[in-house]
Amino acid sequence: MLFTSNKNKIKLISVAGSILTLVVLMGFKSAAVKDEEAQSYIISAKNFILLKNNLKELGATPTHELKIIDSFAVELTVEQLKSLQEKQEIKVSTNHKVELSGLGIGQRRWQPKSVVTEQVDATYVHRTGNFGGGVTIGFLDTGLDQLPGMSVDLNGQDKAWGTYDAINNVISNNGIEENGHGTHVASIATNSDFDIDGRIYGVAPNASHVGIKAFDSEGKATYADVIRGIDWALQVKDQINLRVLNMSFGGPVRSNYWDDPLNRAVMKLWQAGIVVVASAGNSGPDPMTIGVPGNVPYIITVGAMTDDYTAFSYNDDKVASFSAAGPTPEGFVKPDVIAPGGHISGLMSFDSQIVSEHPEYHDGGRYFEMSGTSQSAAVVSGVIALLLAEEPLLTPDQVKCRILDGAYQARNNDGSLRYSVFQQGAGLVSAYYALASTENDCANTNLDIEKDLNGEVHYSGPANINDDGNFYVEGLGDEYVWRLDDPQLDGSALTWQMSATESGSQWNDMASTDALLWRYNFETDALLWRYSFETDALLWRYSLADNEIATININNWVAPE
Repeated sequence: MLFTSNKNKIKLISVAGSILTLVVLMGFKSAAVKDEEAQSYIISAKNFILLKNNLKELGATPTHELKIIDSFAVELTVEQLKSLQEKQEIKVSTNHKVELSGLGIGQRRWQPKSVVTEQVDATYVHRTGNFGGGVTIGFLDTGLDQLPGMSVDLNGQDKAWGTYDAINNVISNNGIEENGHGTHVASIATNSDFDIDGRIYGVAPNASHVGIKAFDSEGKATYADVIRGIDWALQVKDQINLRVLNMSFGGPVRSNYWDDPLNRAVMKLWQAGIVVVASAGNSGPDPMTIGVPGNVPYIITVGAMTDDYTAFSYNDDKVASFSAAGPTPEGFVKPDVIAPGGHISGLMSFDSQIVSEHPEYHDGGRYFEMSGTSQSAAVVSGVIALLLAEEPLLTPDQVKCRILDGAYQARNNDGSLRYSVFQQGAGLVSAYYALASTENDCANTNLDIEKDLNGEVHYSGPANINDDGNFYVEGLGDEYVWRLDDPQLDGSALTWQMSATESGSQWNDMASTDALLWRYNFETDALLWRYSFETDALLWRYSLADNEIATININNWVAPE
């Protein structure tokens, strides 16, 4: 693939035999494999070449070569799989299906106003002349429509890198976006259009963007297609300065974070210098509802807040009821931050699948109002583009630290936390304070991603359950106990405050390599939480086997808040 510039218009040109060519034989199967007997697996091995040769001997042709995690996606019968396991030591995962995780019901608006940029303090950054220029954000989603506001920046310069179709392994300058979700999400971060009051819609309107299409018109994908999209992002990151990858989708946890093949690919991206932003999911408000890949401890996982339809009156803001909550099965605090996601206006073509199903939420022009943590993730991706435009040498860990350090915590008038850290993380993201922060060592400092990926060591977080059945953060006192029986809102006003401590996210630096046996029962292949101490019953049971058929998705439809 070559990237060329002609009168400031950037184009993607696919070149046969380029470094981006992947070994993909779509649609072909071994004659020995019958459709009714075969199942698609993602198979990895330490000896990748031997695995390739063994598959060839079995007469099994991979559908995807996933070099980023030294794996193949391949359809095998039970007999072939057994034969392969006898030939060499392998790791096997079902090639799970995936769906987007950011769809939400909206409300019809005519000429919607821009509110998000002011809610997250991006307007203050814009006044300094920083609009995110020079940074590329990737959107691993349903594709991108090049609607006005998306094709050029505030200076009229082309900012669209086109779309890589991970489903069909092709590149185009104008990718086909049948669903609408990807365009909506991307526009929240990068739209250079103005509302009727002259406010910019996009958080980082001069940031470039690239679409990575792994989801079809119904918002569904397979692990293999998503991982191939991640692999492509890793290969082109230096050519297009891809610094941020937005993942507004999620699925059920089926294993520890380090064993999930999609999560391993995400960790590879983070290790390579790309900041990964994932939606928390729309399966809240109960605990332990964060899915894949939001459960990866390294990355930035985003939950949703809502302004309750009072855009610039902040004392009635709240965490959206649909926003997924932590902790993760390994005991990490998630989400990391929250961002607006209750009812967000974004660009969407009138003939998109979502609009055709819900025309009442389209303004009749180019805007559609949706709710979900997908939208919240896009807000944070835009904030990160502003941060990297200001300080391009920041590492992903440093970016995460600045985002956490600059967030507002939701507190009651008496100063107590309005929501637990398992619901709001460090709080509401602030572009202004993230850029003002000078902290560099407050995120992931006790984690070693290289050793984690190599299987040398894995980590558990600081979350636990006390004798009353409430989640808490070990060593941080009574304020960090989530009392599940307490009412979420008591009628008192909410205030957004900077943390009174040196860092409002001390929990992010708390990780250990202690054995996870108290959380994980390997004999029954189930994740266990001792929830009821009176009956000694293991009520919180996360059965991995039960989730084998579940899909991963762009957020389910949720009511606006």
